[in-house]
Parts: sequence; structure tokens; C-alpha cells
Amino acid sequence: MHESHLCDLCLFHLPRTNFEKDLNNPVAQLFWGRVNIELATSFFFYSKGSKYQHILHELKYKGKKEIGFEIGKIFGKEIMNSEFSDVDLIVPIPLHPSRERKRGYNQAEWIAMGLAEAMGKPLENKSILRITSSSTQTKKGRYDRWTNVEGIFRTRLPEKLVNKHILLVDDVVTTGATLEACATAILSIPETKVSIATLAVA
Repeated sequence: MHESHLCDLCLFHLPRTNFEKDLNNPVAQLFWGRVNIELATSFFFYSKGSKYQHILHELKYKGKKEIGFEIGKIFGKEIMNSEFSDVDLIVPIPLHPSRERKRGYNQAEWIAMGLAEAMGKPLENKSILRITSSSTQTKKGRYDRWTNVEGIFRTRLPEKLVNKHILLVDDVVTTGATLEACATAILSIPETKVSIATLAVA
């Protein structure tokens, strides 16, 4: 582990969910009746004001993209010993190009890169487009989060996703609205299956 990115002690004390061991876990339940997800999990719990929120803030806003890669690798090693080993492709939730240019990177892609390396699965980051730059979800309620992201994703190069079990990756899941919208776009492609993995659950 690179101490410059995340100290070993911080990692040891991450409040892990172990949700990959429970197919009916609270993250999976978020999507029940909303979109047909195979599996869903998050690596650790976080709450506002905790030091684990600080880790995510560093990853998302302070240019510390390597944190996502490093924790993604550890997360990937853990879920490879579960039902998640069945996935075919790792797909990060895309940012709108204007937001990615401003930030300089997509934090979900760095998490996905770590997962892909640890799981020995290919990364696919060209087949889903974010076609609308939605406003931030942070202070929105559940209904507003859904209306804010409805229809913002579309697929391209669908032949890369046909007949694949896709692991959709993001940094944090709160209501699941963004992940639901992206999964819905993917599932419009024939013979696809979608599972979800996020670093944290709020």
C-alpha cells in the first residue's frame, strides 16, 4: 500500500460493510422494484464529518485519484471471493465531458481501474455516455435526485456490452438514482446483466 495515498492504519480501520457476503444487503435493496440489478455492494460505510468522508473528498475534489485506484484494488480482491467473480466487464459511471475536463479525471474510473486489475477483468469506459451535465446531487432529496438524472445516459458501441454481465462502479451510493439511470441505459442492450459496486454507502 502506498502510504502517500492512504495510510495502512486508515485502511485497516475502514468501516467495511462486507455486503458482498449478503445478496439481500441494504445497497441491493435500494434497487428493488426500480431496476433489475443482479448484485450490489459497497466497500465501506461513511457519514458526514467522518474521516472517511475526508478520504472521498480527497479522491473527488483534491486530485488524489490514486486513492481510488488503491482502495479499488483492495475492494476487488475481496469481492472476487463472492458472487461478483461472475462479472465480465468493469464499467465506471461516466462524468459529463465538461465536468471531467474541469476536474481532470473521473474518480469512478480510477476506482474501476483498481477493481479491474484486482479482479482480472477488462475495463470498458467508452460504451456509456453522459449526455447531460446534471447539477450536483449532494443536497437534493430522493425525488429530486431521480428527476435530476433521468435520461442523462445513453449507450454507444453496444456490441461491446451485448451478452455481458457488467459491474457498474461509482464512488458513493446514497439514493441510487444515478446508478439506476445508468443501469437502465445499459439494460436496454439485449442480453445484458448489471451489478453495482461503490466504494462507500452513505
